[in-house]
Amino acid sequence: MHLAVYLPLLFPALAGLSAEPLARRLEPRLATWLLTASGLLLAASSTLVLGLLALAGLVRIPLVDALKGYAPEVVARQDPAAWPAALAGTALLALAVLAAVRLAARRAGALWAAALEAACLPGPGPVVVSDDPGAQAYTVPGLPGRIVISHGMLDALDPAGHEILLSHERAHLRHHHYAFVCLAQLAAAASPLLRPLARAVAYTVERWADEHAARHTGDRRAVAETVARAAIAAKRGRGPGRIPAAALGILGRRHRPGMVPRRVAALLDPPPRRRPLLLLGAAALLAATSLCALEAAYDLHRFLELAHAR
Repeated sequence: MHLAVYLPLLFPALAGLSAEPLARRLEPRLATWLLTASGLLLAASSTLVLGLLALAGLVRIPLVDALKGYAPEVVARQDPAAWPAALAGTALLALAVLAAVRLAARRAGALWAAALEAACLPGPGPVVVSDDPGAQAYTVPGLPGRIVISHGMLDALDPAGHEILLSHERAHLRHHHYAFVCLAQLAAAASPLLRPLARAVAYTVERWADEHAARHTGDRRAVAETVARAAIAAKRGRGPGRIPAAALGILGRRHRPGMVPRRVAALLDPPPRRRPLLLLGAAALLAATSLCALEAAYDLHRFLELAHAR
C-alpha cells in the first residue's frame, strides 16, 4: 500500500487540532453540522483503513491462502502491508470497534432512560417546573422531549432571564442537540484522536442555543448576563438533584472549565460571520481522507486479484 493510504489514520489528529478554532470562528449551527459530519467521516475512513490492514495481514496466513486459493508467492511478492502494520491495524481495529460498540450501547441506554423519564414527568406541557431548590435547567430527549427548570433557577433569574432560559432550552429540544453530541462522541470512541472534536461539538451546541436565544430576544448582552447568572447560581446551589445523562442545558454540564466564560465573551461580540476559507480547508481535509481511504481499498482489491490469479 502507498504511504498516502495511512494518512486517514493521521487526519483525525489534524481535525482535533483545528476543531476548537473552527468552533470559535464559525457560526455555531454550521460549526456543529460541519464538525459532527467531519468526525463521522474521519472515524469511518480510519476504521476502514484499519480493516484493510487487518485483511491484508489475514490473507498471508497459510490456511487462508489454501482456502481462498491465493498464490503464496504472489502474496509474499506483492505484500500490500508489512506484518507489523497488519498486526497493529488488527489490534487497533478491535479496540476501535469495541469502544464504539460500548459507547453506542451506553448512549442508547441513556437516551431510552431519558425518554422514559420525559414520559413520566408531570403535566401535559413541554416545560416542567421542579421543586428542587438547587438551580437547574436542562432538556430531556423524548417523544416528545421535555424542559425541566427548578424553582432554584427561577428564583435566580428575573422574568427576562426566564424567557431567555426557555428560548435556549427550546433550541436544544427543537434541533436535537443531544444527537450531535452523541454522534461526535461515537466518532471519538472509534478514533480517540477526535476527542477534541467531540468536546468542540459539545461547545457549539451550547453556542447554537445561545445564538437562538439572542435572535429571539434581540439582546445579546442580556443573554450573556443570563448565561453567567445561571452558571453562578448552579455552582452555588449544587445539590443532590439528578440530571439525566442525555440532558443538555444552559449550564454546559460536564464540559471543560472555562466554557461559560467563552460563551459569554462570544455573546458580547458581534454575531459570527461566514468564513469561506475555513470551510474550504475543512472540505479539502475531508476530500483527502476520502480519496486516501478509496486508494487503500483499490490497492487491496488489486492485490487480491493478483494473488488469486495463478
